[in-house]
Amino acid sequence: MDFVAPERRRGSDDSLWAVVAVIGRVIRIAEVFPSRALALKDQAWREAQVNAYATFLERTDQPAPRYMIRPIRRTDLPRRWKPLPALGFLHGNW
Repeated sequence: MDFVAPERRRGSDDSLWAVVAVIGRVIRIAEVFPSRALALKDQAWREAQVNAYATFLERTDQPAPRYMIRPIRRTDLPRRWKPLPALGFLHGNW
């Protein structure tokens, strides 16, 4: 029995979906995914985490990040990029 690899569209290896965190004018790539559906799920989870800590953020005068998704190419990722925790900006990882 022969194995037939699924056919890939040209250039699809380079395209990803990024969950982007925004605070003011600072934009960081929080996470990347191969599909838009996975990125939307991660965005919803991150927004839920921020909402859960909304009172704490207000009390400590820390701005809450906004999350959105954007298409991105693998080559556009910074060289030493690492995923950003949902509340990673609290520890100075921002």
